[in-house]
Parts: sequence; structure tokens; C-alpha cells
Amino acid sequence: MEQDKVSTEKPSKVITCRAAIAWTANAPLSIEEVEVDPPKPGEVRIKIVSSGLCGTDKHILEGKDKVPFPAILGHEGAGIVESIGEGVTTVQPGDKVLLFPLPECGECRYCLHPKGNMCVKENVLSPTGLMLDGTSRFTCRGRKIYHLYGTSTFSEYTVVHEIAVGKIDAAAPLDKVCIMSCAVPTGFGAVFNTARVTPGSTCVIFGLGGIGSAVVMGCKASGASRIIGVDIVEDKFPQARALGVTDCLNPRNLKGPVQEVVVEMTGGGADFAFEAVGLTDTMVAAFESCHVSYGVCVIIGVAPSDSKLSFDPLMLLPGRTLKGGTLGEYKTRSRIPKLVTDYMQRKFNTDSLITHQFPFEKINKAFELFRSEHCIRCVLLF
Repeated sequence: MEQDKVSTEKPSKVITCRAAIAWTANAPLSIEEVEVDPPKPGEVRIKIVSSGLCGTDKHILEGKDKVPFPAILGHEGAGIVESIGEGVTTVQPGDKVLLFPLPECGECRYCLHPKGNMCVKENVLSPTGLMLDGTSRFTCRGRKIYHLYGTSTFSEYTVVHEIAVGKIDAAAPLDKVCIMSCAVPTGFGAVFNTARVTPGSTCVIFGLGGIGSAVVMGCKASGASRIIGVDIVEDKFPQARALGVTDCLNPRNLKGPVQEVVVEMTGGGADFAFEAVGLTDTMVAAFESCHVSYGVCVIIGVAPSDSKLSFDPLMLLPGRTLKGGTLGEYKTRSRIPKLVTDYMQRKFNTDSLITHQFPFEKINKAFELFRSEHCIRCVLLF
């Protein structure tokens, strides 16, 4: 599939292709024919080859995270550049690329700051569903279809701003590296950039899905001596142990709150805690699992819209730290393609995070499996 020829002609024509449209929340996706406009100046049209399913997509479909409908979801994608708009210089037709839900314009104060990655050119926390010029590139049945985070990877073709596209190794297997767009950098970055896990430390990870599993890999690589995995689906435990988890906890089988169990079994609390579920209850539990004096808790999961986090502020005074980070605080275009290079050089292997693959037309079946929580990461193949 990756060997398909891609046109190198100027982007002058509308492409008609298949896309999975979310007409509304709490309903199956509908495979429809859509018209995809040519890229405008500064934009890139991409033939999608693979796309991962992320918990954020699931939450949107369940109505927990608010976005404009009808929309084409998907933000963890890899593909081949089909055509480019005027002024695009960093990619060319035929290039293999990753698509990023968080762009890197290289000009705003966040991109220019050594620690910032929340580029102002895309508001992932309150998405508009539109390109930077306030319009959409998708039409179906004569209706405008909204984008998601400027990516919309649940479509055979999509249009993305150049600042949200990263060229990767020409030999990279797109069915494997698509998870480098979200799951892998989110998990690795939480460990290496946000928490800065230290050798010999104790870590606890709430949620052992794709992102949580990447956190486990990062903690092990950082030299953590004890890694506690927390999940209500025990089918995930064997995989978690294979990745480096030393203790597995199912909160439903414990006699007390999981945070109290973690504090007791660690003699005062974990050095580092990570929340990769996206629920306020697990966020509080992760925070309360930290050591009272120096524990660091990193929130990774995206909570439902309008959620409020509530805990005793006295928990902060002794020295606990509560942090957050989007896409692992990686500057996307300049740093994430290097992860692909490291993967190609076998410095790490994330293939085991992909437990299921489905053809694109079976996207609803893939989401059914994903909702059952019996898979780590599911990838669609186009």
C-alpha cells in the first residue's frame, strides 16, 4: 500500500475519496464519499496510509470532549504527501510524513521558548474544527465537514498546514510509526521531558493503554527500579509486565482506595505518578499516590469538557508537584521525526504497543474493540 504512486502535479483538482464522518456524538461513524479541496498556500494534501485510534477520539465520539460536528476525526496519522500549496518548502510530493495535532510554527513565543510546545496556531484545548483561514477543506453531501486539530486522519486524503507535518525516514514502515504522532511522544515525553524520571525511582502509571504503555517503556529506560501499573482490565497486565511493570494493581480488587495501597506498598508514596486515563478521579488518585514531600504527578489524559479537578490544597504545601504536558512537551516538527530515526536505528522498539490492526472500512469494529479496553493500540490501514 505504501508503494502506491502519488501525483506530483500541482494541486489543482478536488479529490473525491472515502472518509469516516462523525455526524454527531454517540453514534457510529459513517463511511462516506467526501470532496477534499486542493491545499492552499502553506498547506499540504496527504494520502493517509495508517492512523491510530486514540482515547481522545473515543472521548469525542462518546460526547465527553466537545468538538464541532459533523467532523472527520483522527489525529495519529502517517502518510505520503500528494501535493503541496504555494510556499511550502519542507516537504515535497512523495515524502513520507507524520501529521501532528500540535503544530510548530517556529515563530510564536511558545515555539521560540526552549521549553514551550503549545503553538498558538492550533488550539487543541478548544478546537474550532477549521483551518487557520477559518474554512474547511472537506465537503460531503453539499455540507461543510469540520476538521479535528487540523489533521483529520480518518480520511483517505486530508489537508494539513505545513507547520503540522514532519518528514520522516523514507524507509519507515508507516503502519508502525503512525503512533509516533501521538502515543509514543506523549508517553516518552511525560517521562523524559515533564517528570524527568531518575534512576532507582519508584513510578506508578494509571492506565495501561497505548500512552500508559509508552510511559512504562520510558520509566524502564530511565532506570526506575519499581514500576507499578494500575488498570481495571487485567488482560493488559501480561503485556505491561513484559514492558517493565513490576507490580500490577486492579483498583476494583483492592480493599481500599488505590492511592492508599500505593502509598503503603511504597513506604510513603511514589516518586513519580502518571495519569493516562483522562478521568478526574484517577487524576486525584495519581496525585495522592505521590510521596508527600517530593512526589511528582504528571497529568497526561484529557478529561471530559468542563471537568473540574478538586483536591485539598494542603497536599501541595509539603512539596508535591502536579504537572501537565501535551504531546510530551516535544516540539513536534523539529523533534518527533528524530524519534522515528531512533526507532529505525533500533534504539527502541514500540511495535508491541500495536496489538490490533484493521482495514479502514472496519473503523467502527475497531472502536468497539477499543472501547472494550482489551487492546493497547489499534491501527487503521488504508
